[in-house]
Amino acid sequence: MAGFYRASYQEDGKTKYMATTQMEPTDCRRAFPSYDEPAAKSKFTISLIADKELVCLSNSSEKETVSLDGNKKKVTFQTTPLMSTYLVAFIVGDLRYISNDNYRVPIRVYSTPGTEHLGEYSANIAAQTLKFFDQQFGIDYPYDKLDMVAVPSFSAGAMENCGLVTFRTVDLLIDADNANVNTKQRVTEVVMHELAHQWFGDLVTMEFWDGLWLNEGFATWMSWYACNSLYPDWKVWESYVSDSLQHALTLDALRASHPIEVPVKRADEINQIFDAISYSKGSSLLRMISKWLGEDVFVKGVSNYLKKHKWGNTKTSDLWEALSEASGEDVVKVMDIWTKNIGFPIVKVEEIGNGEIKVTQNRFLATGDVKESEDKTLYPVFLGLKTSEGVDESSVLETRSKTIKLPTSDDFFKVNGDQSGIYRTAYEPARWTKLGKAGVEGKLSVEDRVGLVADAGSLASSGFIKTSSLLDLVKSWSKESNYVVWNEILTRIGSIKAALMFEDEATKKALEIFTRDLISEKLKETGWEFSADDSFADQQLKSSLFASAANAEDPEAVAFAKEAFAKFIAGDKKAIHPNLRASIFNTNAKYGDEKTFDELYNIYRNPSSVEEKIAALRSFGRFTKPEILDKVTGLLLQTDIVKQQDIYIPMQGLRAHKLGVEKLWTWLSENWDQIYILLPPGLSMLGSVVTLGTSGFTKEEQKKKVEEFFAQKDNKGYDQSLAQSLDIITAKSKWTDRDAKSIYEWLEANEYTK
Repeated sequence: MAGFYRASYQEDGKTKYMATTQMEPTDCRRAFPSYDEPAAKSKFTISLIADKELVCLSNSSEKETVSLDGNKKKVTFQTTPLMSTYLVAFIVGDLRYISNDNYRVPIRVYSTPGTEHLGEYSANIAAQTLKFFDQQFGIDYPYDKLDMVAVPSFSAGAMENCGLVTFRTVDLLIDADNANVNTKQRVTEVVMHELAHQWFGDLVTMEFWDGLWLNEGFATWMSWYACNSLYPDWKVWESYVSDSLQHALTLDALRASHPIEVPVKRADEINQIFDAISYSKGSSLLRMISKWLGEDVFVKGVSNYLKKHKWGNTKTSDLWEALSEASGEDVVKVMDIWTKNIGFPIVKVEEIGNGEIKVTQNRFLATGDVKESEDKTLYPVFLGLKTSEGVDESSVLETRSKTIKLPTSDDFFKVNGDQSGIYRTAYEPARWTKLGKAGVEGKLSVEDRVGLVADAGSLASSGFIKTSSLLDLVKSWSKESNYVVWNEILTRIGSIKAALMFEDEATKKALEIFTRDLISEKLKETGWEFSADDSFADQQLKSSLFASAANAEDPEAVAFAKEAFAKFIAGDKKAIHPNLRASIFNTNAKYGDEKTFDELYNIYRNPSSVEEKIAALRSFGRFTKPEILDKVTGLLLQTDIVKQQDIYIPMQGLRAHKLGVEKLWTWLSENWDQIYILLPPGLSMLGSVVTLGTSGFTKEEQKKKVEEFFAQKDNKGYDQSLAQSLDIITAKSKWTDRDAKSIYEWLEANEYTK
């Protein structure tokens, strides 16, 4: 799935093909000889020769078609504007399209026959988004048409080729009336992300791959910004804190992370930096700057940056200069430290009396064992001190420590107001209790509450606080009404569960009882029936609480899941609401037998939608019977059944339970040579498979087994993923060694060990 390649799909029981491209990062050279570097921008005149009945597409609109002998044709396209080789694209196939005429250039969504109607939602999103970006940037969309194509075999999520954007089918085609609410949001954000790239990355391109974040961080931030502007009722900036920001902090807390601007020397190294640092930490940095400068000033600076450098290449310093000119602030001085150094700080808050606090920064590591040599960087930390008077955005910690006078005497304060900074905050025990009460009393924003839970979870796992403190906090918030906060609470409980995976059953069972008790009141209040009056957030909350209840073996939720699935299998396709589909499939797999597997397998092979197909595939890993799991792992390398691009999906399900983790490692270690051939180091998917196949472990002896296995292998192309996975195992091992006993004691003291 690199360079110019053949993508397969099924139609009426027959395998058919389309020819397509994926040049990023360094695979244009596979398709044709080229100066294959981002800075070597050129104009391209592309011609394709194909059968007359096939559709031919490229970056620009069609110029002419000439008939050739033997039922062939030659299609020549308009010469492109200046562009980098990694953005060249051409496609040949039996395709259909749906169009949208609500923009000044043609917008079309192409797909295989019979699925074109599923492109209507994305076409509408594209028209709205292009108009929005035209207005925000002060630069019109720079290409003469926009084609978006669903490619059936595609390793990335999507690819921003100039004027011809390619997508995984699941990230472009959607039945909006029958889609899961989270799927709808994801498709919206992916489309917006790729269209933002038409300016950030295509029109203005990073000079070399060490500046990848300029492409990906910007496109990520702009997709959230556009989504918030066009769909304000979705309140996506609230979910950003539990989504992108936490992804960034989780990866960057590993010793094996990397700076935002990372030197790359080999082509296989480039694929490894398409990760949460370039995307999520990059966008989190931009979010932090936009809060500091003000969103209007920030967007003005970005517009100036695009206008000055259009059709050219840039370095990070060019962006900082544009923002400095727009704001009058010394952006370069502040932000260079963030982009050129690995990691982020933990800010420890000490209350020293007389209305003063002392804040101190040190590097934060998930393993909790920072060495002095790793703690040299002093970050410019925007403290965002929140009190009853509001948020003070002016206070910055640039030294190791600093004393601050609180502006009020009412004893309410929180550092990192609205969670706009990239760091963790550690308080004294009494302050955690007070902030927990402040959350209940409505003094904290959604972002604050999410951040407080996330920080407590991260500090517990790394040893800065006891896990019992995290459990006390979330227990006190059982009446919480916001979906995003609940999502973070349940995520942190899931992290405890993952760390305890290889511990005694009594502790794990007690944790499930606690989870059921925690969500029971809110679940009774919301239920899991959906109506037309439900808001976007209402739907998300109901589906999240139901999934957690079923996963924690709540009798009513499990019974409902089994009953709904039985009706669905019997032919009642309305028995399963799209928002509950994944959790119902997972629950039935967890308790299922061979018959259940056959039923889910049949859904996977004959789905009514792409979303249904993916949900069924992911559920395969949730089975708990060894013989069925052997069957599941046996499918992973059968590319005629599980597409190469989808191999990670059932692996995610296997990661959810102890036997699945063990079976996954057995499969990985016994089939490594075949995996390495199927997913060569030039593809980023190899690193993902290594991470999924190893990081579920929690014990040092398991880590040693992984190290010994890979010591005999060539780690090229996945060395960073392997190092990060080993860090994750170490962090969980230290966590359980330190806290497993006290977790059980807390559960026992709160009467969850019955």
